[in-house]
Amino acid sequence: MKIAVSAQDSNLDAKIDPRFGRAQCFLVVDPDTWDFEIVDNKQNLQAPAGAGIQAAQIVSDSGADAVLTFNCGPKAFRTLEAAGVKVYVGVEGTVKEAVEAFKAGKIKPTDSANVDAHSGI
Repeated sequence: MKIAVSAQDSNLDAKIDPRFGRAQCFLVVDPDTWDFEIVDNKQNLQAPAGAGIQAAQIVSDSGADAVLTFNCGPKAFRTLEAAGVKVYVGVEGTVKEAVEAFKAGKIKPTDSANVDAHSGI
C-alpha cells in the first residue's frame, strides 16, 4: 500500500499542506517500511484553474491507494475516486503523525469533498 500525503516540505516531519490541489508536494509513503517518494506539485501552485484535478492525477499516477490531506475539493475528489484512491480529509499535524494515525485506524475515508469548488483552498 502507498499513501500520498499533501506536504509543505519534502520530509516526514513536514506539516500537512491543507491545500490538496496547491500543496507544495506529496510524500508517497509506504506505511510498513516508511520508505517514501517525493512527488513535486509546483506546476499547480500558481495554476489559474484545474489545480485539484491535476494534483489528483499526479497522486493517482504515483500509485497511491489513499491520500491524506486537510481539504479536498469536489473535482479533485471525483478524480481520485474514479482512480480508486481513497480520500481522507481533515488530517492535521506532520506527515509522520498522519501516517501513524492512518495505520492506527484513527482516521476514516470520506465519501465527499469537504470544500466547495474554487474556494482557493
